[in-house]
Amino acid sequence: MATSPTPPTPTPPTTEPEAPRAGARAWAGLAVLLLPALLVSMDISVLFVAAPALAAAFDPTAAQWVWMMDVYGFVMASLLIAMGGLGDRIGRRRLLLAGGAAFGAASALVALAPTAELLIAGRVLLGVGAATLAPSTLALIRGLFAHPGQRRAAVGAWTAAFSGGAVAGPVIGGLLLEHFWWGSVFLINVPVMAVLLIAAPLLGPESRAPEGGSFDLPGALLCLAALLGAVFAVKHAAEHGPDAAAVLALAGGLACGALFVLRQRRAAHPLIDLGLFGNPAFSAAVAANGSVSLAAAGMGFLAFTYLQVVQGLSPFAAALWALPTFLGTVAGVAAAGAATARVSRGTVIATGLAVSALGFAGIGTVGPTSPVPLFIGSYIVVTLGAGMTAALANDLVLGSAPRERAGAASGVSETAVELGNALGIAVLGTIAAAVYRETMRGEASAAADGAAGQTVAAAAEQAAGMGEAGRGLLDTAFAAFTEGMNAAALTGAGVMAAVAVFAALALRGR
Repeated sequence: MATSPTPPTPTPPTTEPEAPRAGARAWAGLAVLLLPALLVSMDISVLFVAAPALAAAFDPTAAQWVWMMDVYGFVMASLLIAMGGLGDRIGRRRLLLAGGAAFGAASALVALAPTAELLIAGRVLLGVGAATLAPSTLALIRGLFAHPGQRRAAVGAWTAAFSGGAVAGPVIGGLLLEHFWWGSVFLINVPVMAVLLIAAPLLGPESRAPEGGSFDLPGALLCLAALLGAVFAVKHAAEHGPDAAAVLALAGGLACGALFVLRQRRAAHPLIDLGLFGNPAFSAAVAANGSVSLAAAGMGFLAFTYLQVVQGLSPFAAALWALPTFLGTVAGVAAAGAATARVSRGTVIATGLAVSALGFAGIGTVGPTSPVPLFIGSYIVVTLGAGMTAALANDLVLGSAPRERAGAASGVSETAVELGNALGIAVLGTIAAAVYRETMRGEASAAADGAAGQTVAAAAEQAAGMGEAGRGLLDTAFAAFTEGMNAAALTGAGVMAAVAVFAALALRGR
């Protein structure tokens, strides 16, 4: 008698094991990693409120003044990719410790600098140290939190610290300047870095790329030359117009950039996996981070001049008025986390960019006699959208990159952020300055060729010595500065709106 074949035993469906959840030690490590993220960002904006004190202490030339303000951001932006790749090779915690020591030493040098030249040199060294800290902290967070939900919360906290640092810088700086000399705004970095050096070895095991390999030094040098060439071209063109030196620097930077891309395609252990840019999520996240930084940093630089000079607030009072904008960033991060349970991250990022564009448009309507709450309210809308965007953009960067390339991916993202910060100050500041000069030339021709025709602070100082006759000059200068700020704000709104459209298309359905 034939027997029917035994039916095969059904194979149970395989499920992907859930990533392990981090414990209390990882969260304690996150708290330590938030410290350098806060300080690195804070040192971008801390000079906004210390600007009058530095001018009085050093009497810098116009060129020295520009370098004091933005050389830190440009140096950091130029080195972030290389430092991210170096951390992948030698260990992110090791690089974090080295960067913490360098950042603390450079902070002391800046705080005690006796001349403008030494202060600028100290800011350069500070940028080098910061370039090691930013990608190391974000990459270490990727290693501490494997669970996607926990990682998203940790990256959100990092984003709030990093974005909030730009707002906290003037607040803390204003408080210190009420009681101490200008160097105190940098000297506070030293004890915080000491805490980092003591606590960082307790974070857990070292984290590095498992494949090993040598560090791509030629690629790092080409990357540095490409970014510095482009940065110099922008700065030189902003100060002297698009002359031969600017064109030559830009051409050299572009040539080095092309050679860098060629080397990354052929190197056995490249600094950047260029294939990451084939992922629309990665590209959109990097673009979103860069645009938010460009618009927010450039407007922050102008906002404190508006509050202190045009509105007549003291440094500390201006900082207190700006404090709610930090809460706007925190609220944006929280809103983004809640929204992802209902809509896609791409939708949230595009919405955040659009919200920021609306805030900038609001600043574009502010006048010299507008109530301060109107200006601050528009600024809160800007930071609300920025917080929504940055939290998820950073998580997309980390989630799009292989675990072993987290440092390099973080370096790419942070390069976009810091380059955006530095270019925001340079580009939006240049737009505002150009409008100011043209308006003063047309409305106050007698003062246009002097210092009053160059900056609103100089106009306010000159008007103070003219008695009642200076009232007309002051009104003209305040109106001219506000028109320049409006033009910069509307430029920021346009940038945010354009990137919002790009992000919505690139992240559609993701």
